[in-house]
Amino acid sequence: MGSTRLPGKGMMPLAGRPLLGHVFERIQLTRGVDRVVLATCGGDENSVIISLAESMGIPAFIGPEDNVLERFYLAAQEFGGDYIMRVTGDNPFTDPDYAAMSIDAILKTGSDLCYFSNLPLGTGVGMVKRSALDTAYRKSDKPHQHEHVTPYIREHPEEFKIEIGEIEIYNPFPELRLTVDTPEDFQLADILYRHLYRGKPFPLRDVISFLEQNPGIAAINSSIKQRPMTHSSSQ
Repeated sequence: MGSTRLPGKGMMPLAGRPLLGHVFERIQLTRGVDRVVLATCGGDENSVIISLAESMGIPAFIGPEDNVLERFYLAAQEFGGDYIMRVTGDNPFTDPDYAAMSIDAILKTGSDLCYFSNLPLGTGVGMVKRSALDTAYRKSDKPHQHEHVTPYIREHPEEFKIEIGEIEIYNPFPELRLTVDTPEDFQLADILYRHLYRGKPFPLRDVISFLEQNPGIAAINSSIKQRPMTHSSSQ
């Protein structure tokens, strides 16, 4: 809720329900996910998202605000799991089918970190092996490594088995941005949800089809620059 570029975005309404409610719903419907946990931080402003999660049967873990790596590590300590799927709370277009494929991929390859590189920003997930998460927690010593969970793993391929896959996907919008970090991002998300949401998650292919039929809409947030993985609010 304390986002600097779009405060309160987790509870902003998309098609009549909070943005985070859509994120939760999509992951709950992902094949292969055993447990969904909201890993958040303290503060009165976050009580509303904790209540939302609990109303959907999702337990909340309260951890550090800036050290997200430690938050994930401690949540994994409490809730268990050999593999952790990282889904960020500002991605209401996370695709359950591709998320399930990410689970299949990490199990098949036995990798420590696995994700698909050619999905539009905001639609994929990251899979990390619990043992790799533990190692990253012990060895990370830079601010951005603590703030973004997996940088230490990505920056040390000699220590980990990293699987960066590509899947067959039709996407004529290579720069498509489907995360919600700015007012422009939310404007696009609001249009898409008003036209596509009918009480259940819609797939990425429906988004692509709508954008093809409505030229110019994809450009609403095209000027937004994504912060790099090396960004840290403490730097």
